[in-house]
Amino acid sequence: MRRARARSPKLYAAMAGLGLVAAAGTALVMPEASAATPGATGYATQNGGTTGGAGGTTVKATTGTQIHQALCGRASSSTPITIQVEGTINHANTSKVSGGSCNTADGVIELKQISNVTLVGVGSGAVFDQLGIHVRESSNIIIQNVTVQNVKKSGSPTSNGGDAIGMESDVRNVWVDHVSLLASGGESEGYDGLFDLKANTQYVTLSYSTLRNSGRGGLINSSDSDLTSSYVTFHHNLYENIDSRAPLLRGGTAHMYNNHYVSLNESGINSRAGAKAKVDNNYFEDSKDVLGTFYTDLAGYWQVSGNVFDNVTWSSPGDENNPAGPNPVSNTSVSIPYAYTLDQASCVPAIVAKTAGAGKGLAVSDGSCTATTPTPTATTTPTATPTATATAPTGTNLSIGAGSDGSSKADGTSYGNVRDGDTSTYWSPSGSTGSVSIKWGSATTVSKAVIKETSAAAGRIGSWQVLNGDTGAVLTSGTGAGTISFASTSLKKLTFVISSANGTPQVAEFETYAQ
Repeated sequence: MRRARARSPKLYAAMAGLGLVAAAGTALVMPEASAATPGATGYATQNGGTTGGAGGTTVKATTGTQIHQALCGRASSSTPITIQVEGTINHANTSKVSGGSCNTADGVIELKQISNVTLVGVGSGAVFDQLGIHVRESSNIIIQNVTVQNVKKSGSPTSNGGDAIGMESDVRNVWVDHVSLLASGGESEGYDGLFDLKANTQYVTLSYSTLRNSGRGGLINSSDSDLTSSYVTFHHNLYENIDSRAPLLRGGTAHMYNNHYVSLNESGINSRAGAKAKVDNNYFEDSKDVLGTFYTDLAGYWQVSGNVFDNVTWSSPGDENNPAGPNPVSNTSVSIPYAYTLDQASCVPAIVAKTAGAGKGLAVSDGSCTATTPTPTATTTPTATPTATATAPTGTNLSIGAGSDGSSKADGTSYGNVRDGDTSTYWSPSGSTGSVSIKWGSATTVSKAVIKETSAAAGRIGSWQVLNGDTGAVLTSGTGAGTISFASTSLKKLTFVISSANGTPQVAEFETYAQ
């Protein structure tokens, strides 16, 4: 089946507006999604499976900093958590947060040296604008129902080396599902890959997602000397207006099934350096050199079945060019260890259009070319990034008679004013942010703190963290003044860090309690 169509080989300029809608402030209406609909698929089901934050707490975040706070506020780097994201996440609202359960950075969503996390878009949508998601030295991660757009490696601003989603350095078991990855050009415009896996990343699935308007769709392994990443599944995805790397495979094994490829302008699935690709029931349309080994003499391999090639052109073989077509045949065999159901290739464009990308209600194929919305897994009722409450603790205020210090103080204020029992005196930082501590001469068990603002400055405190001052570990984080609870901890110093505020805060009292 071949139909000739007049279509511009590169649509970056015309399509760039798709990636700029959210940046301009227009809300993207997206069906509510719960974290992790039942069942990762593909290679993400192997090596013990991928469950993300299942069984843990559920937290709501509307900024990148709140995402980092949620990660850093866990008891440990492996404590399960689901972070429900709504709104536009960008450089202006994404800052590094420190803690013993995280390793974050400014200007990127950093999922580094952690495990058991789900990041899912909800409500009116989650758009990561010019801000990439970086998974490094981590495992058991789910990223679902989000849009990541216009991430650059050059120009301004830059993020994540130009990758929309990038994984590297001993990553295991990641399921990326129902996401929209968008660029507005190629390398000359400052963009890199939409979905890159490097340096020993294994057991990954990309499902029901869209990748559009980029010079590079993505890769597995970053060079011919990096062949450690493997076992990746791509299914029910739309690749549209991509120059090359859909994906590029250097070594490793990958399984591509029921994907729709439209306007692959230079090349598509590029299997090289010993890579093996199993390519089943895909629909290739209006494209060039959709499968083969390209730009190298290091051969790669493929097993093909059931694919449709609709208006696909093929170049002539050469020393560094070995297209699989015009009549692709298998030159290897690939054993797949997991169960899967194939839609007929003829219906792939229709089923992918109904299911792929963020904002599709997490709809999936039933295996018979019909879209269905699975019943979501029950989740804990989400809260905002923890907010202090008005519930008073019981017992003795341990701050009375203790010592205090801090990061800075405004003229006329004192650290001691937060532990004198007098709400008419106060400490203020020298700016809008800062920290104040209560300290004891010997280890003291504390599980609650009460932050009281002066009446003149009520409501000024924004986001905060409570730290174990002995170790620097984050005990909890949240927003607003009031009563703060955390795991009972024996320490000599408790620190309250104000990371954002509406004006200059005035902390009248920093009370502490054992219970």
